Amino acid sequence: MLSLSQILKENKPRATLALADGTLFRGWGFGARGPATGEVVFNTCMTGYQEVLTDPSYHRQIVVMTPVQIGNTGVNPFDGESSRPWVAGFVVRESSIITSSWRAEEGMEEYLARNGITGIEGIDTRALTRHIRDKGAQGGVIGIGETDPDELVARARAWGSMEGKDLVAEVTPDGEYGWEEGPYHPVLGFRPTVMSRHVVAMDFGIKRNILRELAGMGCRVTVVPAGTAPERIMELGPHGLFLSNGPGDPDPVRYAVKTVRELLGRLPVFGICLGHQILGLALGGRTYKLTFGHHGGNHPVMDLETGKVEITSQNHGFVVDPDSLLAAGQRVAVTHVNLNDRTVEGIRHTEIPAFSVQYHPEASPGPRDSHYLFQRFIDLMDEHGTKSRGG
Repeated sequence: MLSLSQILKENKPRATLALADGTLFRGWGFGARGPATGEVVFNTCMTGYQEVLTDPSYHRQIVVMTPVQIGNTGVNPFDGESSRPWVAGFVVRESSIITSSWRAEEGMEEYLARNGITGIEGIDTRALTRHIRDKGAQGGVIGIGETDPDELVARARAWGSMEGKDLVAEVTPDGEYGWEEGPYHPVLGFRPTVMSRHVVAMDFGIKRNILRELAGMGCRVTVVPAGTAPERIMELGPHGLFLSNGPGDPDPVRYAVKTVRELLGRLPVFGICLGHQILGLALGGRTYKLTFGHHGGNHPVMDLETGKVEITSQNHGFVVDPDSLLAAGQRVAVTHVNLNDRTVEGIRHTEIPAFSVQYHPEASPGPRDSHYLFQRFIDLMDEHGTKSRGG
């Protein structure tokens, strides 16, 4: 006897995921009717798919979720990390036929269809994840309906690579805006806070919960586009400069690197994810692309200064080369390393107030082991911020 899930799939179109290396996965389509093209990566988070979908760092990527079932809690107005989903496509083992949450206002499939995001379900996501891990992240295409597999593979190959693509320019806002909304509580709503510090955040694809955490720590935040000149940032009179997460290769974002380099030593600086890589480049380092990146909420990272191991939330495909910082003669200490592959997860300048981490201490989704980093930024601003403003 067919299960209810199997019966419902009979009413969905057939779909194919084609990878650039010629590998094909066949299933059923949901959401929009495609096609969808992008770099195929996997994410290991057990929960928080709405946050994943709406994270601008996933721009131009087809995301494979490793848990068996996705979509059971639906979509609500509060958990989005931006105003819309940014993924290029979505791949799941099974899309839940039931939405069960008092907060949900829409089913996941309806949400994706309304926003033009194509999904595919019913494929062996475990096999796909192992393939990406072994062969690397690569271009892929989701085709809906009767499609020519050879044509799909050709399109996946033509997509190319993330390397050399400036995706920040495609997600950064057109103008400045302010943010004073604190962390969200499911019962109490957004909690107001007293604003005693001013932070300018360079938006390379910022997540809303980063802004909420800064506001929750007593920061009035002015968000500026990635191309904002250093003179304008100083005109705003901040106590500190925040460098946000974002998509793609940091190397082409040289306009932001130049701005950060000119502001080093003038403002306390804290960077997360792409912002960490931008800081590394501003200090004279280099970045390189990982084979399949770090995407998920279970990555072990060691704080080398305390010996503490944090379980972290991550989403990136590029990392800072530690040897390049030494070669550039910068006084930079590596503060955190990934225990899976020993890549750099955090750096700190030993002479000026600037530090960054590769992972996401705001943890949306993911564990909150690293929330202390926001307090570290607050302490830097309290110590150095008034000097930068002429106090």
